[in-house]
Amino acid sequence: MKISIVTVCYNAVKTIEQTIQSVLTQSYPHVEYIVVDGGSRDGTVAILEKYKDRLRYISEKDEGIYDAMNKGVRMAQGEVVGIIGADDFYPDSEVLTRVAEAFSRNPTDSAYGDVKFVDPEDTTRVVRFWKDKTYNRENWLKGWMPPHIAFYLKKSAYEKYGLYKTGFTCAGDYELMLRMLYKNNLSSQHIPATLMTMRVGGTSSASLRHRYIANREDRKAWKINDLQPRWYTLWMKPLGKIGQLFARG
Repeated sequence: MKISIVTVCYNAVKTIEQTIQSVLTQSYPHVEYIVVDGGSRDGTVAILEKYKDRLRYISEKDEGIYDAMNKGVRMAQGEVVGIIGADDFYPDSEVLTRVAEAFSRNPTDSAYGDVKFVDPEDTTRVVRFWKDKTYNRENWLKGWMPPHIAFYLKKSAYEKYGLYKTGFTCAGDYELMLRMLYKNNLSSQHIPATLMTMRVGGTSSASLRHRYIANREDRKAWKINDLQPRWYTLWMKPLGKIGQLFARG
């Protein structure tokens, strides 16, 4: 089974090489790596060129992060597609082996794992840990969602049910997973392992503003899919993450 990994980036010269190396050093042999760059001018493209024999990349203007992700998904030739951010990295070399085993062991349309959030400067310092649980479709109504950065979906699902909606600014990933797993009832399974390390950042005010926008877009995600959340669903979504601040994996 071939796994396609997509990275979307723009002016990511400080972190992109670590991301690339964490993908290219995976032990699983059947990996296709695609990088979609938004036309960086800070040296990012020079780094991509350095690895051009081991990855595919394009560098051109896009219409936002979800437009760029769609470009990568369209380019993907693997049976399964995963996303890794330009400032994220895999915690070890066995991540994609675990993903491949999950899809091979039990028939499933998607899989997801746990995420470690670290200080952007000192990546050995864990500031938050997202430990997930066994998939239950009803948990969507309780504000649950899988972590998009540790989410793997069959390419055939994109082909059947569509790509990311480009009308979103920050909740396009939530909308896509809601559409795939809740609306269309695709199967999923939890991989009980840390599948991604993500740097955190931003000020408190920026986080609050982001949360406000995300909440509005979360509501839009349910509406455009003709779905009805419970009255508490979208309030529970951010509240359910508080416990992650006290977990360290």
